[in-house]
Amino acid sequence: MAAVNAAAGSRNGFLGAVQNALLTAVVALVLTVPTIGLKTDESGGTLIITRHFDTVAWIVAVVFLGRLAMNLFMARRAVIPSEQKKSGPSAMDRLAASVAQNQAKIGAVGFLVAVVLPFFTSNYLIDFGTNVLIYVMLGWGLNIVVGLAGLLDLGYVAFYAVGAYTVALLATNFGFGFWICLPLAGLFAACFGVALGFPVLRLRGDYLAIVTLGFGEIIRLILLNWQDVTGGPNGIGGIPRPTLFGLPFVPRSASGPTFSEFFGLEFSPTQRFIFLYFLILLLALVTNFFTVRMRKLPVGRAWEALREDEIACRAIGINATNIKLSAFAFGAMFAGFAGSFFATRLGFISPESFTFTESATILAIVVLGGMGSQLGVVLAAIVLVSLNEAGRWFSFLGDVALYRPLIYGGAMVLIMLVRPRGLLAHRQPSILLHGSGGPRASLVPNDAQAASTGELP
Repeated sequence: MAAVNAAAGSRNGFLGAVQNALLTAVVALVLTVPTIGLKTDESGGTLIITRHFDTVAWIVAVVFLGRLAMNLFMARRAVIPSEQKKSGPSAMDRLAASVAQNQAKIGAVGFLVAVVLPFFTSNYLIDFGTNVLIYVMLGWGLNIVVGLAGLLDLGYVAFYAVGAYTVALLATNFGFGFWICLPLAGLFAACFGVALGFPVLRLRGDYLAIVTLGFGEIIRLILLNWQDVTGGPNGIGGIPRPTLFGLPFVPRSASGPTFSEFFGLEFSPTQRFIFLYFLILLLALVTNFFTVRMRKLPVGRAWEALREDEIACRAIGINATNIKLSAFAFGAMFAGFAGSFFATRLGFISPESFTFTESATILAIVVLGGMGSQLGVVLAAIVLVSLNEAGRWFSFLGDVALYRPLIYGGAMVLIMLVRPRGLLAHRQPSILLHGSGGPRASLVPNDAQAASTGELP
């Protein structure tokens, strides 16, 4: 009788999984027909509508099979007796814990690879590495606000824009060099961070996210409409490139010797690529060193305490106002540094470079990597920038770049299902009363235990 009931339950479970997968496929069909199935193209000076229903059919089939496989997998997990389930942390939790314990060695190896990489690759890969390092620096900066202080910021790109426009305006209007503009860009961005922090001191969670999102849009609209200062949609061009102690990376210069002439080298554009790569690598390392050091100071521990329980922080005398403002200011400062590098690297900036998509990308890097994890941010930045370049690498498959938002969304959903705390999330207390091997250490729940109980940061 039990076997009959089990067979009937299994059959009903399979039918339910198929019905759910069919419903999901119908939703995918409704969404993909107008967005992917119909496309406007130009033919003979007029717009025509071309149909791509074959692509829609593939997408719907993949959605149906994927949803069915997930339903069956979840149903199988639900019927496994609790005593047969594996106890203890999962493989990813153990990997994250191992990475956290050996992060110094992994960081040293990564640093050596990063230093050697530009001497054995092409200009394209050096430029790709520079892009990755920009997002690593932005991710580490936002990690102070989101990962350490627990303040959800959806307008982080505004500070990035403030740094970029500070350098552009000072360089084109007053003739300031990059090395003078760099600290000023960080200072101005930090001031904007404090200006944003004051009105949102009482907010948290979703409300804080909405306000910061509005702040980012306000900055972008100001840049777009204040044409007398920012150039409006046309942006600002002619931003001078950074030099090495006054040595420009050009073939010849009327103002003095160039980098190649000073060192007796034959001029090559690769020299500028390598210089920019090491410049952003230096800025990113400074950001990482600052963040790691701050976590060991009272301010850094106050950030983490504020993230865990703001009421408890206030009860023990921590000034939450100053702690929040410091997190906003430091996070914004590093975004300003990154923005200054971005402006001088391209020599041209416009509001189109500072849309909400950039904020979402930076936040995705922090969340995917694991909030508070420095190595996780690096891994997530490599993954997301690679996805951004996938359209170029896989151009033989068609317009892959058009599906970048879909790939982003799918990656986010997958990570949230498999690793809701991020790829390399492993949170440990910064300080223990009896050291890491003391009796109290076992009483502190680690990340795996917290994940098993469903607790979220």
